[in-house]
Amino acid sequence: MKRQFLIMLFCLCTSTGILVAQNRWTINPNGSISWKVKDKLPHYDHIEMSGLKVSTVLRYGVNQDGSFRLNKSLVWPMLRTIPNNTHASLTRKFAWNAPEMITVNGLSLLNEQVHTITLDGTMIVESTFSFPGHASISLIRTIFPSVSNPAIYEKYILQNTGETNITVEVPVSRTITNTDPSMGVDGSYKLISEITGSATKQLRPKETFVFYTSITGYKNGETELKPDIEKELQARKSLVSGLWNNLILETPDPVINTMFAFAKIRGSESIYDTKGGLLHGPGGESYYAAIWANDQAEYINPFFPYLGYETGNASALNSFKHFARFMNREYSKIPSSIIAEGTDVWGGAGDRGDAAMVAYGAARYALAEGDKAEAEELWPLIEWCLEYCHRQLNSEGVVASDADELENRFPAGKANLCTSSLYYDALLSAVYLGKDLHKPSAQLASYDKQAKTLRKNMESYFGAKVEGFDTYQYYEGNDILRSWICIPLTVGIYNRKEGTIQALFSPRLWTKNGLLTQAGSETFWDRSTLYALRGVYACGETEKATEYLKFYSNQRLLGEHVPYAIEAWPEGSQRHLSAESGLYCRIITEGLFGIRPTGLKSFLFTPRLPKEWNTMSLRNIKAFGTSFDIEVNRNQSKIDISVKIGNKTLLHKNTKEGETITVELPGSTR
Repeated sequence: MKRQFLIMLFCLCTSTGILVAQNRWTINPNGSISWKVKDKLPHYDHIEMSGLKVSTVLRYGVNQDGSFRLNKSLVWPMLRTIPNNTHASLTRKFAWNAPEMITVNGLSLLNEQVHTITLDGTMIVESTFSFPGHASISLIRTIFPSVSNPAIYEKYILQNTGETNITVEVPVSRTITNTDPSMGVDGSYKLISEITGSATKQLRPKETFVFYTSITGYKNGETELKPDIEKELQARKSLVSGLWNNLILETPDPVINTMFAFAKIRGSESIYDTKGGLLHGPGGESYYAAIWANDQAEYINPFFPYLGYETGNASALNSFKHFARFMNREYSKIPSSIIAEGTDVWGGAGDRGDAAMVAYGAARYALAEGDKAEAEELWPLIEWCLEYCHRQLNSEGVVASDADELENRFPAGKANLCTSSLYYDALLSAVYLGKDLHKPSAQLASYDKQAKTLRKNMESYFGAKVEGFDTYQYYEGNDILRSWICIPLTVGIYNRKEGTIQALFSPRLWTKNGLLTQAGSETFWDRSTLYALRGVYACGETEKATEYLKFYSNQRLLGEHVPYAIEAWPEGSQRHLSAESGLYCRIITEGLFGIRPTGLKSFLFTPRLPKEWNTMSLRNIKAFGTSFDIEVNRNQSKIDISVKIGNKTLLHKNTKEGETITVELPGSTR
């Protein structure tokens, strides 16, 4: 079946012939986005929102007649089901909606017309209803997950918009479901759906009435919550505000700025307070209370220090501690995933290059976090993973593995480009980190030599002409273009950048949904598109990267399926998996601004200011144990760069386009 969001209007807009989606959503002055419902109905979409103890996927939309449709899928990651595997989070779908129980002047709420749906970390739906005798009401719904409780809350504001008094009846409603005890790790779970603030009330014209609903999940014997839902709403808003007020992107492009702001929400909210500590989970009604070597260690953990989100940093460190539990003297593979609140593991695809993923992520996280004690704690894990990869080198000197992060959905051969690229970058990061930790110079010299040798071996083993492009074969014998040929660009290997970029943006791989996983297929995963955009910036192809970033951001933020990066299609129906949003943010930090950590208090910085922009900045960067701003401004043919801490300018330099700057922050020992 064709995807809903493919049924859209397109128009040619630039000389490149790139297709641009006609927007359904618009950006508001406060940074939220809204859909002003006028035409193009019916339209349905889904969005995931999460808290420490719950997640919800809202399947929502507007019917042909203008009425609102909503089905809530709720997931309680710590209410474990049997068998207690990767997917064993209690999940239920609820069509229970309070407006269906309300009466006005004795009549049900009919003839609804939805006017606006707004997303800002919550969902706000504004509707009107009309009744006989010229009576009418407006209804504003606000739907959101609790920050810390196992509950989804809704706030309803009813207003009499007519000219005569009306009588509103909001019934007492409390529904309890006790789940099958034989299917729960902790027996039966209690699910309570409840209306708070029920009343029968006469409303004068313009008078309002507020009530709330909640759906909450409990273990047997847990005390029921008596929440102040207004305070819960403020807590959710405070969380979003905190994320939006750190690591602020300012460019002349409001779509990229706003997409970045939303990506910080989705990338950060999907963290669960489990018995194994804080665990960042992908979500998608499948992946909770668990961690993966790719999604968490590789994709999102290296980003959290820049945002300064304490819960995110704590989850990152905790994930690496979990992987460290599986270091062994035999150098047997570590698990791909640690599941069930940290009590079990999954490794069904064999060795996916997981040690390379963990080494890459742990070293980059430690450098960017800038905490020497944490770095020392992570160093043994980094060492072990590097040694594991070294022992997996094949006769041609690249890293052998059973699969890659796509887990045999597509061929990966006996050694793939992704695993060796991650290992290469991890070796470089280990050299940088080891210097600040005063590790033996011989050890660091060995890592440096291994990296140089590996780079040569990668060129010899993977470098190839594929479908006429001078790029890479993803594995030995691969003769079909693959999206992951972008990986070397993200780790500073640019010797095949021209052919690789031509291949990535050729009709064989690039589509209106981003990159195909493999040329000739219909499958796309956003993660490879996000890696590619970061890499194209990193290697200096700024205009092309910006052109495609603008297109991608516009489609994901304002198109038909919004507002986040997605996982894949056809698998998963374009779920809003969390770590993909972290990868979007890294396009900005590591691509557009070109930040490469080189120490606990130092980094290289290669800004890529697009020709159509005269300025860009990142403010309230929290990395390297410091809070600082980066400002980039065009000055005729040169670029002015400033690094500021508060009101103090730490560095100011007038540079040429593409010049790399070394930045040392206060506290550096170099």
